[in-house]
Amino acid sequence: MRLRAEFTTEPFTGEGEPPSHATEPLRVAERAGLDCDFGPFGTTVTGEQATLLTALNDVLTAAFDHGATRVTLQVERDGDG
Repeated sequence: MRLRAEFTTEPFTGEGEPPSHATEPLRVAERAGLDCDFGPFGTTVTGEQATLLTALNDVLTAAFDHGATRVTLQVERDGDG
């Protein structure tokens, strides 16, 4: 089954270059082979259940290791299941 996860890292810094607590989790997800969409208010990743769920541990670790104070995460089936 494919899953989609969306996560947002804080603190939100507004304009300028995205902070490393947002960009490093993206790099981790890309290295895991997930399909990624990096946006101004969050990152969406999609992939097979086992790959995505395993990668989320490293994604969250990267966010906190790079200064995130909070990560908001939603996970759902991608499509009709």
